[in-house]
Amino acid sequence: MKAYSSLAIFSATMLLAGCASSQQGLTLAPVGPASTQAAPVVSENGSLVVYSAYDVTPANQGDYEHRRHYTDYKILNQDGSLLKVVHNDSGSVVREAARVDLPPGSYKVVARANGYGKVTVPVVIEQNQLTTVHLEGGGSWQNEAARSSDQVVRLPDGTIVGWRAPTTNP
Repeated sequence: MKAYSSLAIFSATMLLAGCASSQQGLTLAPVGPASTQAAPVVSENGSLVVYSAYDVTPANQGDYEHRRHYTDYKILNQDGSLLKVVHNDSGSVVREAARVDLPPGSYKVVARANGYGKVTVPVVIEQNQLTTVHLEGGGSWQNEAARSSDQVVRLPDGTIVGWRAPTTNP
């Protein structure tokens, strides 16, 4: 009986330790805009689109029943202060994540990633450029070279999250 109690206490301790460490979340390398994109509109701001994990709650009555919804996420300033909570829905019939205009700079996105829970993704926003983050479990990466490139940021399972932000030396 003593061995059973010791095993139960050890198991409970390991379970709690695992839960505590998962609350800290995963932090990825910085994601930035694709280096090859053309500037579609002249603007002082850049844009961010985050394809966060799909919401697992059922659709509301009157909502498009067969449309997936991306989970909401937070944008933090570089110092960690909350800048914005994004309701991640474009509001259209098609399944699109919300597009957020931001001044150029570095931010942190805290969002849910499919299979990983809450993750932190540093993002770089450049003037007149789009930064895209894929946490839903597989973006469309038609560029075959990107799949084997070290210029992309990946989740631990190898899924591509986005283009690696350029590094700058102060």
